[in-house]
Amino acid sequence: MTDMATGRLWGVGLGPGDPELVTVKAARLLGEADVIAFHSARHGRSIARSVAAPYLREGQIEEALIYPLTTETTDHPGGYQGAIDDFYAECALRLAAHLDAGRDVVVLCEGDPLFYGSYMHMHKRLSHRYVTEVVPGVTSVSGAAAVLGRPLVERDETLTVLPGTLPAEVLAERLAAADSAAILKLGRTFTKVRDALDRAGRLDEAWYVERATTGGQRLAPLAEVDPDSVPYFSLALIPSPVNAAQAGPVREAEPAIPAGGPGEVVVVGLGPAGRPWLTPEAQDALAGADELVGYGPYLDRVPPNPRQRRHPTDNRVEAERAAHALELAAAGSRVAVVSSGDPGVFAMASAVLEVACEPRFADVPVRVLPGLTAAHAVASRAGAPLGHDYCVLSLSDLLKPWEVVAGRITAAAKADLVLAIYNPASKSRTWQVAAARDLLLEHRAPETPVVIGRDVGGAGESMTVTTLAELDPALVDMRCLLLVGSSTTRAVKRGDGGQVVFTPRRYPA
Repeated sequence: MTDMATGRLWGVGLGPGDPELVTVKAARLLGEADVIAFHSARHGRSIARSVAAPYLREGQIEEALIYPLTTETTDHPGGYQGAIDDFYAECALRLAAHLDAGRDVVVLCEGDPLFYGSYMHMHKRLSHRYVTEVVPGVTSVSGAAAVLGRPLVERDETLTVLPGTLPAEVLAERLAAADSAAILKLGRTFTKVRDALDRAGRLDEAWYVERATTGGQRLAPLAEVDPDSVPYFSLALIPSPVNAAQAGPVREAEPAIPAGGPGEVVVVGLGPAGRPWLTPEAQDALAGADELVGYGPYLDRVPPNPRQRRHPTDNRVEAERAAHALELAAAGSRVAVVSSGDPGVFAMASAVLEVACEPRFADVPVRVLPGLTAAHAVASRAGAPLGHDYCVLSLSDLLKPWEVVAGRITAAAKADLVLAIYNPASKSRTWQVAAARDLLLEHRAPETPVVIGRDVGGAGESMTVTTLAELDPALVDMRCLLLVGSSTTRAVKRGDGGQVVFTPRRYPA
């Protein structure tokens, strides 16, 4: 973004919550920045990071600036303000290290960076030392007026913006004299703000707006709101009184996100390889997680994020892994359990759900997000061998006896189904591929096409097309998946020298 010896600092406003309200300039800077910095509370979830997520690119450095305390939890000799000043100073040093190294830093900020924005604390500490630019954003006040459908001010009216942290008597005095007013920083100040509105004679005019412009927004007359349900990201609004009696009804909004309760477990399919094979839904779940749980090599495919805790485990402890994830969620964490491919195909979804059905986890929400399967990935590289009916089975006899595996192979062969064979071999299982081949040859022609797909999507990807009679077990390991054709599957050389394998949609009469 710059050729200067030091990097450039950007304070970027993201608007009130809807990613589509991010400005064109902000979106460009989010994609170009070397470093993305964002504030969050100790739980690590960042609203700013979630709003910016669609515009970020792979490989960017992320600096999570996590507030280490609340007003009730500090023993700093300078009290809360002393502790928070130390925190901002430490954050500024972290960002300065990037800037001194020539890296451009974008600090994310909900709403507008200089309108009660968290960015301003970095601006005050760094803008005199580095080239700095602030990119304005749509404010929460503008977002609230938009979803409420009521003007903020008209004609000669004035708008008064107040923080809910002011003393109650000051709030009441200023509200009594205001035309229109917006009161920010509700949360724990809500009861005081409501009392001040009542004292000023303005309670019946006031509207409550929560998470404006997002899927979880809530609009309601402020007098009807339960104080225990009010988050920090909400505000009170007294719209323009001009023509208030003729103003149309406020449209009904989505229900609020319930407060409190346990976290959740999301079982996420990573697909067969890297980020290009990952669905947007899975990416969003991974980005929003507090804890990541999974087999170590699969966790390694998820880019590190300093705000998340990672819990790698061995591949043979699925039940223990599932129980650990559910325990973390029961304690309030948002947990992503990762699986290669699709989590419901020989992977973690069934293990998690089995443990989740125990009475102790009855109240823990569990979701399963699909992923691109290894069978479909290999089939796409070969052509369309799964174009007709097919069967998916695992050659592993670790969790079921070989007699069951052999019986299913024979049944699928007799039924003339294409077979997608998972877990064909490992260091300890070396004879099953040859045994499966011999069983299939009892019912399939020797020239039946066979596809061996290895590490599809990865650096070691290879594709081999052979026949059932010539299938060499030495070519097959745990990173392979086999596709065995039916009687109609064809392997055809094309004019460009390539070969395609496909199974016609029509079956012979």
